[in-house]
Amino acid sequence: MNIDDNKVLNKQALKMDNKSEMKTGGVFLLNKNTGPNQTTLFSSENLRATQYFQLQNRRYLGNKFKLLNFIEEIVEKNCENINSFCDIFAGTGVVGFRFNTPNIKIITNDILTSNFVCLKTFLGLTKNFEEQLIKKIEFLNNLEADEENYFSETFGSTYFSHDNAKKIGLIRERIDEISESDDEKTALICALIYAADKVANTVGHYDAYRKRMDTIQPIQLFAPRIKYTNNLNNEIYKEDANNLIKKITCDILYIDPPYNSRQYSDAYHLLENLVEWEKPKVHGIAKKMDRNHIKSNYCLKSATVAFDDLIKNAQCRYILLSYNNTGDKKDGRSNARIQDSKIKEILSKKGEVKIFEKDYRAFTAGKSNGDGHTERIFFCKVSN
Repeated sequence: MNIDDNKVLNKQALKMDNKSEMKTGGVFLLNKNTGPNQTTLFSSENLRATQYFQLQNRRYLGNKFKLLNFIEEIVEKNCENINSFCDIFAGTGVVGFRFNTPNIKIITNDILTSNFVCLKTFLGLTKNFEEQLIKKIEFLNNLEADEENYFSETFGSTYFSHDNAKKIGLIRERIDEISESDDEKTALICALIYAADKVANTVGHYDAYRKRMDTIQPIQLFAPRIKYTNNLNNEIYKEDANNLIKKITCDILYIDPPYNSRQYSDAYHLLENLVEWEKPKVHGIAKKMDRNHIKSNYCLKSATVAFDDLIKNAQCRYILLSYNNTGDKKDGRSNARIQDSKIKEILSKKGEVKIFEKDYRAFTAGKSNGDGHTERIFFCKVSN
């Protein structure tokens, strides 16, 4: 999925009930009036309008945004009395977010810290501190990055323009200094991730950068559009899915694991580095840190064993598994790790299995590929 395709916010997902809000140029703007009691550091004097981003406004491998209607239709026609929905390999979290209402508890999980902070922002925050957040985002946007820092020295003139890399590093340092709570820090880091993604000199991931620096527009942070009242019962995790499954129960278990040997920790190492901010040594042309602690078994030959263990321990009423048809069509790294026959065999231990299919253009490690790409949902109504 290309982020440019989603610049215009989903009108159905965002109901404009505040008369001070207006839509301009494909983004939502919120007018803010200044007042005499504003603090000096985070003054709203120059804050005339705030731009927002939504959860789906980010490029991510295997993103299911374009398949949400397909998934929702399967749930509506095959599932009853749904009070909880678990997205156990959440990624950006678009699937769980689609079902996020005050009446449905969302359990969402991802092993990457860069995904966890955004899941926590959009699906976990319950206290509305938007005004304070907006002031601090404006403060961060107005910072002038004059000095080199870890991020500019490590990633400048490669994954980002040198100026943007300096600004990103400075913003990350200041977030630690100005955050007054863990929730506020989480939301500010999430805003930085989305902003950095828009100016990254990449094809949408960080396995490599473009040789030619063609992304030079200055970085700008927007405010996350959060539906706080929908999040009151939600649970957000950053765990190995096979460990978490033993601790939770849900009505619907949605499973969207890695399909092939391409590790997400390789594709998003830079964002992990930025979020964790431990400033590790990096190696090679791609400037990757050590990632052994966030490797997925679903990208290894042991993927079938891992999947069998996950399903065996699942305590749910319905299972939906997303798995595409890459099979043996491409190079070895892109071949599906779990064969269809094994998927059916494992799921059948829980109940009757149905398969739903839909053709679509996927956002992949290179570019959108339409060569017979089919996304499948393996559906199981649990009876055993």
